Amino acid sequence: MARLACMTQLFHIDAFTSIPFRGNPAGVVLAADGLSARQMQDLARELKHSETAFVMQPRKGAQDEAHDVYIRYFTPTTEVPICGHATIAAHYARAVAMQLGSVELQQKTGAGVQRIRVERQADGDYRIVMRQGPLSFGLPLSAATRRAVAAALGLDDSAFAPGLPLQIVSTGHSKVMVPLRAGVALDAIVPDHAALAALSADVGCNGWFPFQLRACGTATDGRMFAPAIGIPEDPVTGNANGPLGAYLVRHGLMAHDGQLLRFQGHQGRALRRDGVVHVEVAIAQGAPQQVSISGGAVILFCAPLDLTRLAGTSSTPAAACPPAA
Repeated sequence: MARLACMTQLFHIDAFTSIPFRGNPAGVVLAADGLSARQMQDLARELKHSETAFVMQPRKGAQDEAHDVYIRYFTPTTEVPICGHATIAAHYARAVAMQLGSVELQQKTGAGVQRIRVERQADGDYRIVMRQGPLSFGLPLSAATRRAVAAALGLDDSAFAPGLPLQIVSTGHSKVMVPLRAGVALDAIVPDHAALAALSADVGCNGWFPFQLRACGTATDGRMFAPAIGIPEDPVTGNANGPLGAYLVRHGLMAHDGQLLRFQGHQGRALRRDGVVHVEVAIAQGAPQQVSISGGAVILFCAPLDLTRLAGTSSTPAAACPPAA
C-alpha cells in the first residue's frame, strides 16, 4: 500500500466493507485546516455523500481536552456532531496516508473526545475501532407517535415487535430504535420522507432505525432514514448500530456473558450497498456501559484538493454582468 503525500487530499472511501461500491460511501478531506465551515459545507453538498469528514490538526484552546486530531462532519445540508462510518473512513484514509502501524489515539469532534484504535492487519490493510460516546436513553415514544411512525414507514402498528419500545438511544448522535417483528419485509419498506422529517422535529431526533434480529442470535439487519438532515437513507450506519447494541442489552434481546456483547449489524442490502458494523457493548450489572464499533474500508480514489480554487468561495460571487436597468 503506497504512502500518500502529506497534503490536502480528497478521498472517496467505502466504509464497513472491503469491497468497492458496497458499504457506506464517505468523503474524507485530510489536512482540511485551511477550509472555512462554508467551504466544508459546499464540498459536502457537492460530493453528495451522507457525510463528509474534514480532518484537521488538534485544537490549541485552553478548554480543549487532550486529543490527537480534530474532525468535523457535514451532511449535504448541515453539520452534524459525529458520524460512525465517516470516522472509520477518516482514520482509514489517515492510516494509509501516514502508513501507520497499530496505534491508539484520541479524536475531538462535536460530540466530545473519542478513543480510536487503528489496527494494522497482517496483509498491511487496516481495521478501525471507534469507542463511542456516553450512552443515553430517551423515554419510550407514545402510542400516538408509534402509530404515526408506522404510517410514515408504510406499515401498521402490528409490524413493531410486541412489548418493545420505540426509543431514542444515543452514543453521541441519537437515533430512534424501531424494533420490527420477524416476518416484516424490512427491505420492502418505502418511507414517507416528509412525514419522517416532520416526526423528527416532534421527537427531537433525526434518525430512524428499523431493525430485526437474525435467527442466528448474533446478528441484526437494519435500515436508517434521516430525511430531516438531507439523508433519505444511509447505507451502513455506525451511529445507529452502536446505540442498537445498548438497546439490545437493556431490553434483553441478545444473549451475552454478562460482561460483553458482540454482534454484527448488517445494513445496506436494500440499496445494494451491503456492509457490516462490528459492535461490542461492555456490560456491568446487566446494564450497557460502553459501546465500540469497528470495521474495514476501501479507497475508491483520492486526489489533491487545490485550495487556491476554493479561495473566495466563502462569500457570494459577483454577478457575471450587471442586471438590466
